[in-house]
Amino acid sequence: MTNTPEIQEIVENARLGKESAFKKLLNTYWSDVYRFQFAKTNNENEAEDITIKTFSRAFDKIDLYSDNYPFKSWLITISKNIFIDSIRGQKKETLSISKENSEAFYISDDAPSPEDKIIIEQNLTELLGHIKKLNNKQQKIIQLRYFQELSYKEISLSLNESMSSVKVNLMRAKKLLSEIIELKK
Repeated sequence: MTNTPEIQEIVENARLGKESAFKKLLNTYWSDVYRFQFAKTNNENEAEDITIKTFSRAFDKIDLYSDNYPFKSWLITISKNIFIDSIRGQKKETLSISKENSEAFYISDDAPSPEDKIIIEQNLTELLGHIKKLNNKQQKIIQLRYFQELSYKEISLSLNESMSSVKVNLMRAKKLLSEIIELKK
């Protein structure tokens, strides 16, 4: 199964950098990718975050997309890989062995160490400095999503913008913030 001629044209326009094409792809496939992630995570916020990362990565790498495969399949593959990466990053377990009955248990340890807390504070201060380099609209959308932890719908209502506009603007703000951070390294 390949793309319809309409989707193929939208992909070509996205490759040319046309913003309207990115919005159409986002609107067309958002639900499919989100549902896939929600089924994996069973967590709305995590599913939304991975879905945004999926579109961000796909749009950054759109030139690598092969027209021989459906665009939706390509997105789901990217999404699956991001999910796997997030699972790998979350696993922190300690082995506990009971002396009484020689049983072994894995205990999850999510608490940051004192060193981790210091690093987190330093990184947060540095991150806030980088965020201030974004324009006011981008700062606001980052602040609403990641510091106030609002859903996309709540951000949409707060900013009086469509959800697709919020998603695209957040994706752009994150990409620009990433570029600012990379320049500092």
